[in-house]
Amino acid sequence: MVEKNQIMSTLKKCYDPEIQANIVDLGLIYDVKIKDGEVDIKMTLTSPACPMQYFIMEDIKKKILKIKGVKKVNIKLVFNPPWSPERMSSIAKKKLGMM
Repeated sequence: MVEKNQIMSTLKKCYDPEIQANIVDLGLIYDVKIKDGEVDIKMTLTSPACPMQYFIMEDIKKKILKIKGVKKVNIKLVFNPPWSPERMSSIAKKKLGMM
């Protein structure tokens, strides 16, 4: 059975290549649901015009599909609520020199 902590650990290995911080610590992941091997991820990007959108989403799918028991990955990209730096973890803020 696939568990949320497995998904979140794997998402921490997915990076925004422009910012060099993982998408979890950046606060881009809004929700993760798992049912019968199907993983639904609700997320945002730092900007609706993010040029790395395709790369990030493909990286997520590729890595999540490697988890035993995952059959399908659905990513819902949303911009409400909009992302802001306040969503970042202290780890990401330190890494980016914001603390």
